[in-house]
Amino acid sequence: MVKQKNKSYRGSRTCGGGTHKNRRNGGSRGGRGHAGACKHHTFRAMREGWMYGKHGFKRPLVTQTVVSFINIGEIDEIADNLIETGLAQEKDGAIAINLDDLGIDKLLGNGNVSKKYVITVSNASASAKAKIEELGGQIITETETA
Repeated sequence: MVKQKNKSYRGSRTCGGGTHKNRRNGGSRGGRGHAGACKHHTFRAMREGWMYGKHGFKRPLVTQTVVSFINIGEIDEIADNLIETGLAQEKDGAIAINLDDLGIDKLLGNGNVSKKYVITVSNASASAKAKIEELGGQIITETETA
């Protein structure tokens, strides 16, 4: 009579499964995550583009300032809508807009201007000032009002 297989494995710990790690869920996968990227999973790391160690830096939130801006060309496009909604007024042939009330911090000079504007803003670029003043308009910045 032939000896049964399970009887021969009594006391052998692994029952023919190789090392004690095998046949135990994740034990045979070689670690979790990027473990072994420079050792036994080198090829997998190269193929999938794993990076070893830290890379770059992250600026602290304290040093980051978010500046909202708008170009003078965009203001020229939406000026009529701003007057209709009451966010801008027409005074003495010029359109008066307060960008601080709209939550805009800076005025940039990209685009073309076709109307005369009086714009109140906390900061403006030199090209924006030049384009507004060329048509007889005015930019009132934070430093001028203080």
